[in-house]
Amino acid sequence: MNPANRENDEAARAADSGLVHDFGLLIKAATRLEQRIDTALRRECEVSHTMFEVLIRLCRHPDEEISQRRLADDLTLTSSGITRLIDRMEGAGLVRRVPAPGDRRSVLVEATDHGRAVFLRAAGVHAEVVERYFVAPVAHADYGRLTHALGEIEKALRDT
Repeated sequence: MNPANRENDEAARAADSGLVHDFGLLIKAATRLEQRIDTALRRECEVSHTMFEVLIRLCRHPDEEISQRRLADDLTLTSSGITRLIDRMEGAGLVRRVPAPGDRRSVLVEATDHGRAVFLRAAGVHAEVVERYFVAPVAHADYGRLTHALGEIEKALRDT
């Protein structure tokens, strides 16, 4: 067998491996679920899934001061990416920027009353989509194992 054919065969076996297949299933499922959530949130609440994720963080601890930098880290966005996102959200009346006490270089973000109202509507839409496409397809006995395993994967990635 010539080297090019051998390399083609090895590449085909590698592409067909169980690990590649299993990871592909995870990525496809996560991507499609995120797309369903984003579509529903845009249609019913006029916010993107990423905007919803910002509102989650701001509404979870309303008295906590959250900087743009922390939001960027939480959402794995660049500083310019979070700036553009917060600009759009501020323009829509969902959030406001406030100066950080004692640090002129830092900007804090807080949800507005309108932002909290939109978040409450969006939380219901999000829950419906997650229930339908993430919870319902999995046997009840398997759901706890699934979420535990996902938590362990996230922890391993965070700790390294």
